[in-house]
Amino acid sequence: MWMAIFRSTYGTRRLAIVLFALLLSVLFLLPGQIHLLLQYLGGPVGQVLGVPLAALSAVDRGLAELWDGYVALQHVREENEVLRKEIEELRGQNSQLREAAAATQRLAALLEFKRKGAPHTLAAQVIGRDATNWYRAVLLNKGEADGVRPEMGVITPAGVVGRVVKTTNSSSVVLLITDPNNAIPGLIQRTRDEGIVEGTAEGGVRLKYIPLLSTVRAGDRVVTSGLTGGFPRGLMIGAVTSIEKEEGALFQSAEILPEVDVSKLEEVLVITAPYGNTDASAEDLLPSRPAAKGTP
Repeated sequence: MWMAIFRSTYGTRRLAIVLFALLLSVLFLLPGQIHLLLQYLGGPVGQVLGVPLAALSAVDRGLAELWDGYVALQHVREENEVLRKEIEELRGQNSQLREAAAATQRLAALLEFKRKGAPHTLAAQVIGRDATNWYRAVLLNKGEADGVRPEMGVITPAGVVGRVVKTTNSSSVVLLITDPNNAIPGLIQRTRDEGIVEGTAEGGVRLKYIPLLSTVRAGDRVVTSGLTGGFPRGLMIGAVTSIEKEEGALFQSAEILPEVDVSKLEEVLVITAPYGNTDASAEDLLPSRPAAKGTP
């Protein structure tokens, strides 16, 4: 009896060893050869080995697909990186082209304004601003070699910008109308009262020395009076926003909202002809504007 049990156990062990050896050998077979092996074995042995071999084949296919997917993802990642860089370059080029187009449009409008009504002007670009906060000024890319001289007026098609105060051979400094050191004779269009336009410490603009009997009011337009060189008569400076009349003072003053936003200047016109030599009144140079509210 014991011998029978021993023989049965020994046979089972032999079968298990054989199956294990077959499984190990399968691991070294190519996935395409498993099907051929099953056909070769056939019968009960093939049925017994079919399940684990099929499972191993499925695992092998899964691993192969996973590896192929990983390699494909690596390629996709590399392609995405290349595309991302190309998109960034194209965005940069697009931004530069947009800026160039905007600058071209501004220059075209400036030159058209010069051709129609301001022949004695020179177009210039703003290439710098005063960084010391001592003065409110800008630097232009035109200087003495281009005919620019101190005291020449600087404008845009919208109105007055300031006055040239210093020049070099290739550049010039313009003191803006918002600087307290700048003074330009001004005229209230509706009342014809004159005064002096100066900048304020806060960066605003004020019309000083308005006669006490003047009926100036908010909304009145202030233009250059043309009484001194640099600016012909009628160039737009700004509109009155409020009136100040101190008790006992000999004059009244008015706060002005400048027509030109001097913080966003990019191109300007320098008036190169001295006062008295212009061919037309400055009132004819600027585009027409609707009358201020409440004015005839």
